[in-house]
Amino acid sequence: MQTEKWWQKAVVYQVYPKSFQDSNHDGIGDIRGIIQRLDYIKQLGVDVIWLNPIYKSPDIDGGYDISDYQDINPTFGSMADFDELLSKAHAMGLKIIMDLVVNHSSSQHDWFQKSLASAEPDNDYRDYYVWRDPVDGHEPNNWGSFFSGPAWTYDEQSGQYYLHLFAKEQPDLNWDNPKVRHSIFNMMNWWAAKGIDGFRMDVISLISKPDGLPDAPITGDSIFGNPGPVVSNGPRVHQYIREMNNKVLSKHDWMTVGETTGMSVNDAKKYANIDGSELDMLFQFEHVGYDGDTNAAQGHFSGYTPKLKDIRDSIVKWQTAFDGTGWTSLYWSNHDQPRAVSWFGNKAPEYRELSAKMLAALLHFLQGTPYIYQGEELGMTNNDAFQSITQYRDVETLNLYRQTVEQKKLTSSKEMLDYLRIHSRDNARTPMQWDTCSNAGFSDSTPWLETNPNYQAINAKAALDNPDSIFYFYQKLIKLRHQLPVITDGTFKLLPDNEQDDHIFAYTRTNSETTLLIIANFTSDTITRNYDVPKAAQLLIQNYTDDQETTIRPYEVKVYQYPTKSLKK
Repeated sequence: MQTEKWWQKAVVYQVYPKSFQDSNHDGIGDIRGIIQRLDYIKQLGVDVIWLNPIYKSPDIDGGYDISDYQDINPTFGSMADFDELLSKAHAMGLKIIMDLVVNHSSSQHDWFQKSLASAEPDNDYRDYYVWRDPVDGHEPNNWGSFFSGPAWTYDEQSGQYYLHLFAKEQPDLNWDNPKVRHSIFNMMNWWAAKGIDGFRMDVISLISKPDGLPDAPITGDSIFGNPGPVVSNGPRVHQYIREMNNKVLSKHDWMTVGETTGMSVNDAKKYANIDGSELDMLFQFEHVGYDGDTNAAQGHFSGYTPKLKDIRDSIVKWQTAFDGTGWTSLYWSNHDQPRAVSWFGNKAPEYRELSAKMLAALLHFLQGTPYIYQGEELGMTNNDAFQSITQYRDVETLNLYRQTVEQKKLTSSKEMLDYLRIHSRDNARTPMQWDTCSNAGFSDSTPWLETNPNYQAINAKAALDNPDSIFYFYQKLIKLRHQLPVITDGTFKLLPDNEQDDHIFAYTRTNSETTLLIIANFTSDTITRNYDVPKAAQLLIQNYTDDQETTIRPYEVKVYQYPTKSLKK
Protein backbone atom coordinates (compact mmCIF):
# COMPACT_ATOMS: atom_id res chain seq x y z
CA MET A 1 0.00 0.00 0.00
CA GLN A 2 1.27 3.51 -0.74
CA THR A 3 1.93 6.09 1.99
CA GLU A 4 -1.19 6.40 4.08
CA LYS A 5 -3.22 9.55 3.47
CA TRP A 6 -4.85 11.43 6.34
CA TRP A 7 -8.32 10.84 4.92
CA GLN A 8 -7.85 7.06 4.95
CA LYS A 9 -8.10 7.01 8.75
CA ALA A 10 -10.66 9.81 8.91
CA VAL A 11 -14.37 9.66 9.71
CA VAL A 12 -16.70 12.24 8.12
CA TYR A 13 -19.79 13.81 9.67
CA GLN A 14 -22.26 15.14 7.11
CA VAL A 15 -24.16 18.30 8.03
CA TYR A 16 -27.30 19.31 6.14
CA PRO A 17 -27.19 22.97 7.27
CA LYS A 18 -30.84 23.78 6.68
CA SER A 19 -31.89 21.14 9.22
CA PHE A 20 -29.00 21.14 11.70
CA GLN A 21 -29.45 24.12 14.06
CA ASP A 22 -31.30 27.43 13.75
CA SER A 23 -29.55 30.31 15.51
CA ASN A 24 -31.57 33.32 14.34
CA HIS A 25 -35.15 32.15 15.02
CA ASP A 26 -36.37 31.84 11.43
CA GLY A 27 -36.96 28.07 11.48
CA ILE A 28 -34.03 27.38 9.13
CA GLY A 29 -30.65 26.02 10.15
CA ASP A 30 -27.63 28.23 9.53
CA ILE A 31 -23.87 28.56 9.83
CA ARG A 32 -23.92 30.07 13.31
CA GLY A 33 -26.07 27.13 14.37
CA ILE A 34 -23.31 24.79 13.18
CA ILE A 35 -20.76 26.83 15.15
CA GLN A 36 -22.93 26.37 18.27
CA ARG A 37 -22.81 22.59 17.81
CA LEU A 38 -19.11 22.13 17.03
CA ASP A 39 -18.46 20.81 20.54
CA TYR A 40 -21.04 18.07 19.94
CA ILE A 41 -19.43 17.07 16.65
CA LYS A 42 -15.98 17.10 18.26
CA GLN A 43 -17.24 14.97 21.14
CA LEU A 44 -18.42 12.32 18.68
CA GLY A 45 -14.79 12.04 17.59
CA VAL A 46 -15.01 12.58 13.83
CA ASP A 47 -12.28 14.26 11.79
CA VAL A 48 -14.12 15.98 8.94
CA ILE A 49 -17.36 17.92 8.47
CA TRP A 50 -18.96 17.76 5.02
CA LEU A 51 -21.33 20.69 4.47
CA ASN A 52 -24.17 20.38 1.99
CA PRO A 53 -24.35 23.52 -0.19
CA ILE A 54 -24.34 26.86 1.63
CA TYR A 55 -23.74 29.01 -1.46
CA LYS A 56 -26.09 31.72 -2.66
CA SER A 57 -29.09 29.95 -4.20
CA PRO A 58 -32.81 30.34 -4.96
CA ASP A 59 -33.10 26.99 -3.14
CA ILE A 60 -35.21 25.21 -5.74
CA ASP A 61 -33.35 21.98 -4.99
CA GLY A 62 -31.97 22.21 -1.47
CA GLY A 63 -29.16 24.56 -2.49
CA TYR A 64 -27.98 22.38 -5.38
CA ASP A 65 -28.99 25.22 -7.69
CA ILE A 66 -26.17 27.71 -7.13
CA SER A 67 -26.45 31.31 -8.28
CA ASP A 68 -23.07 32.45 -6.95
CA TYR A 69 -20.27 29.98 -6.17
CA GLN A 70 -18.29 32.58 -4.22
CA ASP A 71 -20.96 33.90 -1.89
CA ILE A 72 -23.01 32.52 1.00
CA ASN A 73 -26.78 32.11 0.95
CA PRO A 74 -28.05 34.92 3.24
CA THR A 75 -30.48 32.41 4.74
CA PHE A 76 -27.43 30.62 6.17
CA GLY A 77 -25.47 33.74 7.14
CA SER A 78 -22.50 35.61 5.70
CA MET A 79 -19.02 34.89 4.46
CA ALA A 80 -17.76 36.23 7.80
CA ASP A 81 -19.85 33.54 9.51
CA PHE A 82 -18.31 30.90 7.28
CA ASP A 83 -14.80 32.19 7.96
CA GLU A 84 -15.52 31.94 11.69
CA LEU A 85 -16.85 28.39 11.29
CA LEU A 86 -13.74 27.36 9.36
CA SER A 87 -11.40 28.99 11.87
CA LYS A 88 -13.09 27.47 14.92
CA ALA A 89 -13.38 24.03 13.34
CA HIS A 90 -9.68 24.05 12.44
CA ALA A 91 -8.78 25.18 15.97
CA MET A 92 -10.64 22.09 17.25
CA GLY A 93 -8.85 19.77 14.83
CA LEU A 94 -11.86 19.42 12.53
CA LYS A 95 -11.53 19.74 8.77
CA ILE A 96 -14.29 21.08 6.49
CA ILE A 97 -15.13 19.98 2.97
CA MET A 98 -17.64 21.80 0.78
CA ASP A 99 -20.16 20.53 -1.76
CA LEU A 100 -19.08 21.25 -5.34
CA VAL A 101 -22.04 21.41 -7.76
CA VAL A 102 -20.70 22.02 -11.24
CA ASN A 103 -22.66 19.72 -13.53
CA HIS A 104 -25.19 22.55 -13.49
CA SER A 105 -25.76 25.97 -11.99
CA SER A 106 -28.86 27.91 -11.07
CA SER A 107 -30.74 29.60 -13.88
CA GLN A 108 -30.22 32.77 -11.80
CA HIS A 109 -26.43 32.50 -12.02
CA ASP A 110 -24.85 35.42 -13.84
CA TRP A 111 -23.37 33.00 -16.40
CA PHE A 112 -26.80 31.75 -17.40
CA GLN A 113 -28.38 35.17 -17.40
CA LYS A 114 -25.67 36.29 -19.83
CA SER A 115 -26.16 33.08 -21.82
CA LEU A 116 -29.86 33.89 -22.15
CA ALA A 117 -29.21 37.43 -23.31
CA SER A 118 -28.15 36.56 -26.84
CA ALA A 119 -27.60 33.61 -29.16
CA GLU A 120 -25.20 35.65 -31.28
CA PRO A 121 -21.66 34.30 -31.87
CA ASP A 122 -20.11 37.21 -29.96
CA ASN A 123 -21.81 36.12 -26.71
CA ASP A 124 -19.10 34.07 -24.98
CA TYR A 125 -21.53 32.93 -22.29
CA ARG A 126 -23.95 31.29 -24.71
CA ASP A 127 -21.57 28.34 -24.93
CA TYR A 128 -21.32 28.06 -21.15
CA TYR A 129 -24.48 25.94 -21.34
CA VAL A 130 -25.91 23.27 -23.65
CA TRP A 131 -28.18 24.94 -26.22
CA ARG A 132 -29.70 23.18 -29.22
CA ASP A 133 -32.10 23.94 -32.05
CA PRO A 134 -35.48 22.17 -32.12
CA VAL A 135 -35.69 18.90 -34.03
CA ASP A 136 -38.88 18.52 -36.08
CA GLY A 137 -40.49 21.23 -33.97
CA HIS A 138 -39.79 19.67 -30.55
CA GLU A 139 -37.00 18.93 -28.08
CA PRO A 140 -33.55 18.01 -29.51
CA ASN A 141 -33.80 14.46 -28.13
CA ASN A 142 -36.04 12.30 -25.93
CA TRP A 143 -34.22 12.77 -22.64
CA GLY A 144 -36.31 13.10 -19.50
CA SER A 145 -35.26 15.06 -16.45
CA PHE A 146 -34.26 13.05 -13.38
CA PHE A 147 -36.86 15.19 -11.58
CA SER A 148 -39.69 14.37 -14.08
CA GLY A 149 -40.75 15.93 -17.36
CA PRO A 150 -38.45 16.69 -20.32
CA ALA A 151 -34.77 17.52 -19.83
CA TRP A 152 -35.14 20.49 -22.19
CA THR A 153 -36.77 23.90 -21.78
CA TYR A 154 -37.59 26.15 -24.73
CA ASP A 155 -36.41 29.77 -24.83
CA GLU A 156 -38.87 31.84 -26.87
CA GLN A 157 -36.44 34.69 -27.47
CA SER A 158 -33.73 32.62 -29.16
CA GLY A 159 -35.87 29.76 -30.47
CA GLN A 160 -33.57 27.19 -28.88
CA TYR A 161 -33.76 24.68 -26.04
CA TYR A 162 -31.37 24.43 -23.09
CA LEU A 163 -30.52 21.17 -21.32
CA HIS A 164 -31.25 20.50 -17.64
CA LEU A 165 -30.88 16.93 -16.39
CA PHE A 166 -32.53 18.04 -13.14
CA ALA A 167 -35.01 20.90 -12.54
CA LYS A 168 -35.53 23.48 -15.28
CA GLU A 169 -33.95 26.00 -12.91
CA GLN A 170 -30.72 23.94 -13.03
CA PRO A 171 -29.26 24.32 -16.56
CA ASP A 172 -26.35 22.00 -17.35
CA LEU A 173 -22.95 23.59 -17.81
CA ASN A 174 -21.05 22.83 -21.02
CA TRP A 175 -17.81 21.25 -19.88
CA ASP A 176 -16.65 20.91 -23.48
CA ASN A 177 -16.04 24.68 -23.36
CA PRO A 178 -12.53 25.29 -21.91
CA LYS A 179 -13.68 28.68 -20.59
CA VAL A 180 -16.23 26.90 -18.38
CA ARG A 181 -13.56 24.60 -16.99
CA HIS A 182 -11.21 27.54 -16.44
CA SER A 183 -13.92 29.45 -14.54
CA ILE A 184 -14.70 26.43 -12.36
CA PHE A 185 -11.05 25.70 -11.57
CA ASN A 186 -10.46 29.36 -10.63
CA MET A 187 -13.43 29.19 -8.27
CA MET A 188 -12.12 26.00 -6.64
CA ASN A 189 -8.70 27.55 -6.07
CA TRP A 190 -10.42 30.60 -4.56
CA TRP A 191 -12.00 28.33 -1.94
CA ALA A 192 -8.63 26.65 -1.41
CA ALA A 193 -7.14 30.04 -0.57
CA LYS A 194 -9.81 30.41 2.11
CA GLY A 195 -8.49 27.24 3.70
CA ILE A 196 -11.13 24.57 3.09
CA ASP A 197 -10.05 20.93 3.16
CA GLY A 198 -11.63 19.54 0.02
CA PHE A 199 -14.81 18.97 -1.98
CA ARG A 200 -17.56 16.44 -2.32
CA MET A 201 -18.47 16.64 -6.02
CA ASP A 202 -22.12 16.38 -6.91
CA VAL A 203 -23.01 14.08 -9.86
CA ILE A 204 -19.48 14.53 -11.22
CA SER A 205 -19.88 11.48 -13.49
CA LEU A 206 -22.46 13.41 -15.59
CA ILE A 207 -20.33 16.38 -16.65
CA SER A 208 -19.27 15.04 -20.08
CA LYS A 209 -22.25 14.71 -22.41
CA PRO A 210 -22.09 12.16 -25.25
CA ASP A 211 -21.29 13.40 -28.73
CA GLY A 212 -24.44 14.09 -30.73
CA LEU A 213 -26.70 13.82 -27.65
CA PRO A 214 -28.37 10.59 -28.85
CA ASP A 215 -31.80 9.45 -27.69
CA ALA A 216 -31.95 7.47 -24.45
CA PRO A 217 -33.70 4.13 -23.77
CA ILE A 218 -37.35 4.30 -22.72
CA THR A 219 -38.53 1.96 -19.99
CA GLY A 220 -42.03 1.14 -18.80
CA ASP A 221 -44.72 3.44 -20.11
CA SER A 222 -42.68 6.64 -19.76
CA ILE A 223 -42.79 9.05 -22.68
CA PHE A 224 -39.20 10.14 -21.98
CA GLY A 225 -35.89 8.36 -22.32
CA ASN A 226 -33.79 7.74 -19.21
CA PRO A 227 -30.61 9.79 -19.77
CA GLY A 228 -28.66 8.01 -17.00
CA PRO A 229 -27.14 5.21 -19.11
CA VAL A 230 -26.33 7.65 -21.92
CA VAL A 231 -24.88 10.50 -19.87
CA SER A 232 -23.03 8.71 -17.05
CA ASN A 233 -19.28 8.38 -17.60
CA GLY A 234 -19.28 10.43 -20.77
CA PRO A 235 -16.48 10.36 -23.36
CA ARG A 236 -14.30 13.08 -21.82
CA VAL A 237 -15.18 12.85 -18.11
CA HIS A 238 -11.80 11.44 -17.08
CA GLN A 239 -9.95 13.93 -19.25
CA TYR A 240 -11.78 16.77 -17.48
CA ILE A 241 -11.26 15.40 -13.96
CA ARG A 242 -7.56 14.82 -14.63
CA GLU A 243 -7.35 18.41 -15.83
CA MET A 244 -9.07 19.45 -12.59
CA ASN A 245 -6.59 17.37 -10.64
CA ASN A 246 -3.67 18.96 -12.43
CA LYS A 247 -4.86 22.56 -12.06
CA VAL A 248 -6.50 22.36 -8.62
CA LEU A 249 -6.60 19.14 -6.60
CA SER A 250 -2.91 18.17 -6.77
CA LYS A 251 -1.94 21.58 -5.40
CA HIS A 252 -3.71 21.09 -2.05
CA ASP A 253 -3.66 18.55 0.79
CA TRP A 254 -7.33 17.88 0.27
CA MET A 255 -9.88 15.12 0.54
CA THR A 256 -12.02 14.73 -2.59
CA VAL A 257 -15.01 12.48 -3.10
CA GLY A 258 -17.08 12.16 -6.25
CA GLU A 259 -20.78 11.33 -6.40
CA THR A 260 -20.83 8.92 -9.31
CA THR A 261 -24.02 7.47 -10.71
CA GLY A 262 -24.32 4.57 -13.13
CA MET A 263 -21.03 3.12 -11.99
CA SER A 264 -19.41 -0.24 -12.71
CA VAL A 265 -16.38 -1.37 -10.71
CA ASN A 266 -14.08 -0.76 -13.68
CA ASP A 267 -15.50 2.73 -14.15
CA ALA A 268 -15.07 3.48 -10.47
CA LYS A 269 -11.41 2.51 -10.46
CA LYS A 270 -10.69 5.23 -13.01
CA TYR A 271 -12.19 7.92 -10.76
CA ALA A 272 -10.53 6.77 -7.52
CA ASN A 273 -7.37 5.01 -8.63
CA ILE A 274 -4.56 4.72 -6.12
CA ASP A 275 -2.27 6.72 -8.43
CA GLY A 276 -4.05 9.91 -7.29
CA SER A 277 -4.57 11.22 -10.80
CA GLU A 278 -8.29 11.95 -10.34
CA LEU A 279 -10.26 11.79 -7.04
CA ASP A 280 -9.50 10.27 -3.65
CA MET A 281 -12.73 8.27 -3.34
CA LEU A 282 -16.28 8.10 -4.61
CA PHE A 283 -19.87 7.44 -3.65
CA GLN A 284 -21.47 4.59 -5.54
CA PHE A 285 -25.10 3.64 -4.96
CA GLU A 286 -25.45 -0.07 -5.60
CA HIS A 287 -25.82 -1.19 -1.98
CA VAL A 288 -28.49 1.47 -1.24
CA GLY A 289 -30.31 0.92 -4.53
CA TYR A 290 -31.86 -2.50 -3.93
CA ASP A 291 -35.33 -1.10 -3.90
CA GLY A 292 -36.95 -3.23 -6.58
CA ASP A 293 -38.87 -0.10 -7.47
CA THR A 294 -37.58 0.83 -10.88
CA ASN A 295 -40.77 2.45 -12.16
CA ALA A 296 -41.88 4.73 -9.33
CA ALA A 297 -42.50 7.58 -11.75
CA GLN A 298 -44.97 5.38 -13.61
CA GLY A 299 -46.81 4.50 -10.43
CA HIS A 300 -45.47 0.96 -9.92
CA PHE A 301 -44.77 0.33 -6.25
CA SER A 302 -43.44 -3.07 -5.30
CA GLY A 303 -43.28 -2.78 -1.53
CA TYR A 304 -39.80 -4.30 -1.73
CA THR A 305 -37.41 -4.11 1.22
CA PRO A 306 -33.65 -4.65 1.03
CA LYS A 307 -32.42 -8.24 1.22
CA LEU A 308 -29.21 -9.11 3.04
CA LYS A 309 -27.86 -11.14 0.13
CA ASP A 310 -28.11 -8.16 -2.25
CA ILE A 311 -26.46 -5.81 0.22
CA ARG A 312 -23.73 -8.29 1.15
CA ASP A 313 -22.96 -9.19 -2.47
CA SER A 314 -22.57 -5.52 -3.32
CA ILE A 315 -20.33 -4.72 -0.35
CA VAL A 316 -18.14 -7.77 -1.02
CA LYS A 317 -17.79 -6.82 -4.67
CA TRP A 318 -16.68 -3.26 -3.93
CA GLN A 319 -14.43 -4.19 -1.01
CA THR A 320 -12.68 -6.78 -3.18
CA ALA A 321 -12.38 -4.49 -6.20
CA PHE A 322 -10.70 -1.65 -4.30
CA ASP A 323 -8.31 -3.78 -2.26
CA GLY A 324 -4.88 -2.34 -3.05
CA THR A 325 -6.11 -0.46 -6.13
CA GLY A 326 -8.02 2.52 -4.77
CA TRP A 327 -10.23 3.85 -2.02
CA THR A 328 -13.94 4.20 -1.47
CA SER A 329 -16.57 5.78 0.77
CA LEU A 330 -18.65 3.89 3.33
CA TYR A 331 -22.18 5.04 4.10
CA TRP A 332 -25.71 3.86 4.84
CA SER A 333 -27.58 7.15 4.46
CA ASN A 334 -27.28 10.80 3.46
CA HIS A 335 -29.50 13.74 2.50
CA ASP A 336 -30.78 11.82 -0.56
CA GLN A 337 -31.47 8.46 1.12
CA PRO A 338 -34.02 7.15 3.64
CA ARG A 339 -32.89 6.97 7.27
CA ALA A 340 -30.64 3.93 7.73
CA VAL A 341 -32.52 2.42 10.67
CA SER A 342 -35.83 2.64 8.83
CA TRP A 343 -34.49 1.17 5.60
CA PHE A 344 -31.79 -1.35 6.53
CA GLY A 345 -32.50 -1.89 10.22
CA ASN A 346 -35.61 -2.08 12.37
CA LYS A 347 -37.20 1.03 13.87
CA ALA A 348 -39.43 -0.94 16.29
CA PRO A 349 -38.67 0.26 19.85
CA GLU A 350 -37.22 -3.08 20.95
CA TYR A 351 -34.84 -3.25 17.95
CA ARG A 352 -34.04 0.33 16.91
CA GLU A 353 -30.90 0.80 19.01
CA LEU A 354 -29.67 -2.75 18.45
CA SER A 355 -30.06 -2.52 14.67
CA ALA A 356 -28.53 0.99 14.55
CA LYS A 357 -25.42 -0.29 16.37
CA MET A 358 -25.27 -3.38 14.17
CA LEU A 359 -25.33 -1.28 11.02
CA ALA A 360 -22.72 1.07 12.44
CA ALA A 361 -20.24 -1.67 13.35
CA LEU A 362 -20.74 -3.60 10.12
CA LEU A 363 -19.90 -0.48 8.11
CA HIS A 364 -17.10 1.02 10.22
CA PHE A 365 -14.89 -2.07 10.14
CA LEU A 366 -14.86 -2.13 6.33
CA GLN A 367 -12.03 -0.59 4.32
CA GLY A 368 -12.82 2.94 3.17
CA THR A 369 -13.74 6.28 4.70
CA PRO A 370 -16.96 6.15 6.78
CA TYR A 371 -19.58 8.89 6.57
CA ILE A 372 -22.06 9.54 9.38
CA TYR A 373 -25.14 11.51 8.33
CA GLN A 374 -26.41 13.92 11.00
CA GLY A 375 -28.74 12.08 13.39
CA GLU A 376 -27.51 8.65 12.31
CA GLU A 377 -25.50 8.56 15.55
CA LEU A 378 -28.82 8.94 17.41
CA GLY A 379 -30.73 6.33 15.40
CA MET A 380 -33.08 8.92 13.89
CA THR A 381 -35.85 7.39 11.76
CA ASN A 382 -38.06 8.24 8.81
CA ASN A 383 -40.98 10.52 9.66
CA ASP A 384 -44.10 8.34 9.63
CA ALA A 385 -46.19 11.37 10.62
CA PHE A 386 -46.17 12.77 7.07
CA GLN A 387 -49.79 12.13 6.03
CA SER A 388 -50.28 14.77 3.32
CA ILE A 389 -48.28 15.95 0.32
CA THR A 390 -48.51 19.48 1.76
CA GLN A 391 -46.06 18.41 4.48
CA TYR A 392 -43.29 17.67 1.97
CA ARG A 393 -40.80 20.23 0.62
CA ASP A 394 -38.43 18.27 -1.65
CA VAL A 395 -38.73 19.15 -5.36
CA GLU A 396 -38.14 15.53 -6.43
CA THR A 397 -40.89 14.32 -4.08
CA LEU A 398 -43.38 16.98 -5.17
CA ASN A 399 -42.72 16.36 -8.86
CA LEU A 400 -43.10 12.60 -8.45
CA TYR A 401 -46.39 13.03 -6.58
CA ARG A 402 -47.71 15.42 -9.21
CA GLN A 403 -46.72 13.12 -12.02
CA THR A 404 -48.30 10.01 -10.50
CA VAL A 405 -51.38 11.41 -8.80
CA GLU A 406 -52.42 14.64 -10.42
CA GLN A 407 -51.85 13.21 -13.89
CA LYS A 408 -53.99 10.15 -12.93
CA LYS A 409 -51.33 7.55 -13.52
CA LEU A 410 -51.24 4.08 -12.02
CA THR A 411 -51.47 4.76 -8.30
CA SER A 412 -53.83 6.27 -5.75
CA SER A 413 -52.74 9.17 -3.56
CA LYS A 414 -52.70 6.82 -0.55
CA GLU A 415 -50.32 4.41 -2.30
CA MET A 416 -48.13 7.31 -3.31
CA LEU A 417 -47.98 8.71 0.24
CA ASP A 418 -47.16 5.25 1.59
CA TYR A 419 -44.28 5.14 -0.87
CA LEU A 420 -43.03 8.62 0.10
CA ARG A 421 -43.01 7.79 3.80
CA ILE A 422 -40.41 5.16 2.94
CA HIS A 423 -38.48 6.78 0.09
CA SER A 424 -38.81 10.59 0.07
CA ARG A 425 -35.60 12.55 0.51
CA ASP A 426 -37.42 14.64 3.12
CA ASN A 427 -37.15 11.70 5.53
CA ALA A 428 -33.45 12.47 5.90
CA ARG A 429 -34.00 16.23 6.02
CA THR A 430 -36.26 16.60 9.05
CA PRO A 431 -34.67 18.81 11.72
CA MET A 432 -31.91 17.43 13.92
CA GLN A 433 -33.32 16.17 17.21
CA TRP A 434 -31.35 17.84 20.00
CA ASP A 435 -33.62 17.57 23.05
CA THR A 436 -37.25 17.41 24.24
CA CYS A 437 -37.88 21.16 23.95
CA SER A 438 -40.25 22.55 21.34
CA ASN A 439 -39.19 21.54 17.81
CA ALA A 440 -36.58 19.21 19.30
CA GLY A 441 -34.32 22.13 20.21
CA PHE A 442 -33.68 22.82 16.53
CA SER A 443 -35.52 26.14 16.52
CA ASP A 444 -37.87 28.19 18.69
CA SER A 445 -39.80 29.09 15.51
CA THR A 446 -41.81 26.89 13.15
CA PRO A 447 -39.24 24.74 11.29
CA TRP A 448 -39.06 24.83 7.50
CA LEU A 449 -39.85 21.09 7.56
CA GLU A 450 -41.81 19.37 10.31
CA THR A 451 -39.85 17.76 13.11
CA ASN A 452 -40.25 14.02 13.56
CA PRO A 453 -42.62 13.60 16.56
CA ASN A 454 -40.44 10.87 18.02
CA TYR A 455 -37.89 13.48 19.14
CA GLN A 456 -39.30 13.16 22.66
CA ALA A 457 -37.62 9.74 22.85
CA ILE A 458 -34.85 10.08 20.23
CA ASN A 459 -32.62 13.10 20.79
CA ALA A 460 -29.01 14.08 21.44
CA LYS A 461 -29.51 15.02 25.09
CA ALA A 462 -30.95 11.61 25.91
CA ALA A 463 -28.10 9.96 24.01
CA LEU A 464 -25.41 11.94 25.82
CA ASP A 465 -27.01 11.09 29.18
CA ASN A 466 -26.98 7.35 28.42
CA PRO A 467 -23.53 5.69 28.44
CA ASP A 468 -24.95 2.77 26.42
CA SER A 469 -26.43 4.97 23.68
CA ILE A 470 -25.91 4.72 19.93
CA PHE A 471 -23.88 7.95 20.13
CA TYR A 472 -21.25 6.43 22.41
CA PHE A 473 -21.19 3.26 20.32
CA TYR A 474 -20.25 5.39 17.31
CA GLN A 475 -17.68 7.19 19.44
CA LYS A 476 -16.04 3.84 20.28
CA LEU A 477 -16.04 2.79 16.62
CA ILE A 478 -14.31 6.01 15.60
CA LYS A 479 -11.65 5.60 18.30
CA LEU A 480 -10.99 2.05 17.15
CA ARG A 481 -10.52 3.21 13.55
CA HIS A 482 -7.98 5.75 14.71
CA GLN A 483 -6.16 3.18 16.88
CA LEU A 484 -6.13 -0.03 14.81
CA PRO A 485 -4.12 -0.03 11.56
CA VAL A 486 -5.89 -3.21 10.41
CA ILE A 487 -9.11 -1.24 9.83
CA THR A 488 -7.23 0.90 7.30
CA ASP A 489 -4.83 -1.58 5.72
CA GLY A 490 -6.30 -5.01 6.43
CA THR A 491 -7.51 -7.34 3.71
CA PHE A 492 -11.26 -7.97 3.55
CA LYS A 493 -12.56 -11.53 3.33
CA LEU A 494 -16.10 -12.87 3.51
CA LEU A 495 -16.30 -15.90 5.77
CA PRO A 496 -16.68 -19.23 3.96
CA ASP A 497 -20.26 -20.46 3.62
CA ASN A 498 -21.60 -16.96 4.34
CA GLU A 499 -22.47 -16.16 0.72
CA GLN A 500 -25.99 -17.60 0.94
CA ASP A 501 -26.77 -16.87 4.59
CA ASP A 502 -30.11 -15.02 4.85
CA HIS A 503 -29.41 -13.78 8.38
CA ILE A 504 -25.72 -13.21 9.04
CA PHE A 505 -23.05 -11.04 7.43
CA ALA A 506 -19.67 -12.26 8.72
CA TYR A 507 -16.26 -11.16 7.47
CA THR A 508 -12.66 -10.67 8.56
CA ARG A 509 -10.11 -7.88 8.19
CA THR A 510 -6.52 -9.08 8.36
CA ASN A 511 -3.02 -7.64 8.24
CA SER A 512 0.28 -9.23 9.29
CA GLU A 513 -0.33 -8.50 12.97
CA THR A 514 -4.05 -8.50 13.65
CA THR A 515 -7.26 -10.14 12.51
CA LEU A 516 -10.74 -8.82 13.19
CA LEU A 517 -13.81 -11.06 12.94
CA ILE A 518 -17.10 -9.18 12.44
CA ILE A 519 -20.39 -11.07 12.89
CA ALA A 520 -23.67 -9.22 12.27
CA ASN A 521 -27.24 -10.51 12.39
CA PHE A 522 -29.42 -8.53 9.96
CA THR A 523 -32.69 -9.98 11.28
CA SER A 524 -34.97 -10.19 14.32
CA ASP A 525 -34.39 -13.96 14.49
CA THR A 526 -32.15 -15.75 16.97
CA ILE A 527 -29.63 -17.83 14.99
CA THR A 528 -27.10 -20.53 15.83
CA ARG A 529 -23.79 -20.27 14.00
CA ASN A 530 -20.35 -21.60 14.84
CA TYR A 531 -17.54 -19.42 13.51
CA ASP A 532 -14.73 -21.28 15.31
CA VAL A 533 -13.44 -18.19 17.12
CA PRO A 534 -9.78 -18.63 18.18
CA LYS A 535 -9.02 -19.05 21.90
CA ALA A 536 -6.80 -15.97 21.76
CA ALA A 537 -9.68 -13.78 20.55
CA GLN A 538 -10.88 -10.84 22.60
CA LEU A 539 -14.30 -9.27 22.18
CA LEU A 540 -13.53 -5.77 20.93
CA ILE A 541 -17.04 -4.28 20.73
CA GLN A 542 -20.62 -5.59 20.79
CA ASN A 543 -24.20 -4.34 21.12
CA TYR A 544 -25.33 -6.83 23.79
CA THR A 545 -23.99 -7.00 27.35
CA ASP A 546 -22.78 -10.60 27.12
CA ASP A 547 -21.52 -13.07 24.54
CA GLN A 548 -23.52 -16.24 23.99
CA GLU A 549 -20.94 -17.47 21.49
CA THR A 550 -22.72 -19.60 18.87
CA THR A 551 -26.14 -18.11 19.72
CA ILE A 552 -26.56 -14.88 17.77
CA ARG A 553 -29.50 -12.79 18.90
CA PRO A 554 -31.68 -10.30 16.95
CA TYR A 555 -29.57 -7.61 15.30
CA GLU A 556 -26.57 -8.68 17.34
CA VAL A 557 -23.13 -7.56 16.22
CA LYS A 558 -19.85 -8.55 17.79
CA VAL A 559 -16.27 -7.92 16.75
CA TYR A 560 -13.42 -10.17 17.86
CA GLN A 561 -9.74 -9.25 17.72
CA TYR A 562 -6.89 -11.77 17.76
CA PRO A 563 -3.29 -12.11 16.54
CA THR A 564 -3.18 -13.17 12.91
CA LYS A 565 -0.83 -16.05 13.74
CA SER A 566 -2.93 -17.38 16.63
CA LEU A 567 -3.99 -21.02 16.53
CA LYS A 568 -7.61 -22.03 16.07
CA LYS A 569 -9.51 -23.79 18.86
